[in-house]
Amino acid sequence: MNKTNKSFLKRLKVTPTGKVFARIPGQNHFNAKTRRLKQLHLKGWKNFSIDRQTLKHYLPYI
Repeated sequence: MNKTNKSFLKRLKVTPTGKVFARIPGQNHFNAKTRRLKQLHLKGWKNFSIDRQTLKHYLPYI
């Protein structure tokens, strides 16, 4: 029986076309002293490279 890895599911987003995106690290807290340009640069998602076999291992039903 395959189980979905919940930590992977929370950190990744899979689009309907099959692309995998992850959050840009380094934006959890302590952002008050960082430059606004860096805050805006860290906002959003970036492409996450993972092969299909490994992705199906962690997220079998997506």
